[in-house]
Amino acid sequence: MPFLGQDWRSPGWSWIKTEDGWKRFELFSHELEDNNNNLDMKELQDENKENLFPGEDCEVVAKKRKKDHLNNNTKSHFFYQEKWIYVQKESTRERHGYCTLGEAFNRLDFSSAIQDIRRFNYVVKLLQLIAKSQLTSLSGAAQKNYFNVLEKIVRKVLEDQQNPRLIKDLLQDLGSTLCILIREVGKSVLVGNINIWIFRMETILNWQQQLNNLQIPKQVSNGVTLDDLPLHMQNNILCKFSDGWDIVNFGQVTSALHVLSEDRHLWKKLCQYHFAEKQSCRHLILSEKGHVDWKLMYFTLQKYYPKKEQYGDTLQFCRHCSILFWKDCHLALLFKDSGHPCTANDPDNCFMPVSPQHFIDLFKF
Repeated sequence: MPFLGQDWRSPGWSWIKTEDGWKRFELFSHELEDNNNNLDMKELQDENKENLFPGEDCEVVAKKRKKDHLNNNTKSHFFYQEKWIYVQKESTRERHGYCTLGEAFNRLDFSSAIQDIRRFNYVVKLLQLIAKSQLTSLSGAAQKNYFNVLEKIVRKVLEDQQNPRLIKDLLQDLGSTLCILIREVGKSVLVGNINIWIFRMETILNWQQQLNNLQIPKQVSNGVTLDDLPLHMQNNILCKFSDGWDIVNFGQVTSALHVLSEDRHLWKKLCQYHFAEKQSCRHLILSEKGHVDWKLMYFTLQKYYPKKEQYGDTLQFCRHCSILFWKDCHLALLFKDSGHPCTANDPDNCFMPVSPQHFIDLFKF
């Protein structure tokens, strides 16, 4: 199959599948052309009259200023509409080089993913893992994109007043990593000026202070409230929680919910969901009455073993195409779109969910 790009070594143009067949997708071409037309050569040359360049040098400077003008009007230096990326680990005749973690972070649309409640926890966990061990492996552009996404997450939490505990843990891990990197500057690799990292550290401390001062107002409702539900329904709601701290915080609302949150069977189910039977047997904790203290066991076991991860939606990896992508369920139902240009006969059988740790491991060569 011939390549359809300007460079025979490139993967070709971007194509979308329509009812009439495959059509080439041009990204922001008209917008960039309009912006280029609005920039007059004379205006660009008159911006700095002190420096005059004769002949061809003037055109080079004008083109550079035109490029800088486009870059300064954007938060990030990259325009990517596709929500997928080819994961390449070795060079071939058609492709040279390999895909890095920073490139994947730039290409995959995490800014839009945090607006989806199903993907929010997934993105936060991924950013937390990157903050712990992979921050220095990101390129300068990827680090800038990382902090842009983090800023949007903090703003969203401050506005919606939801999931503040997750963001506090993320900022705590990120702040600890930055303290070590700044303290050991010269020994570790830091992309960018040290003053930039100090400014980022100050920004993180400011975010932490805003989250600590966050006051969630009491909701006033004239309809049916949680207290109006029968006890067995309230208990069923508690059984849907997969995090122990959510159950503890839930039990602090009323005295009746506190009694339900201390139920031994509730914490037993939670331990059985997250941890194996062998793991529980190694850390048996008995109460004064001789019964197993499942609540204390849960918080003890999570110090030694990872909890089972549960997300509403995750990144998908196609084993046939080696492509990492976001799968939009609505587009998949309406247009039978797999989320990436898949060539498999049965694409759904080639997809596998990617956990945050698996995402990091995909780019360890």
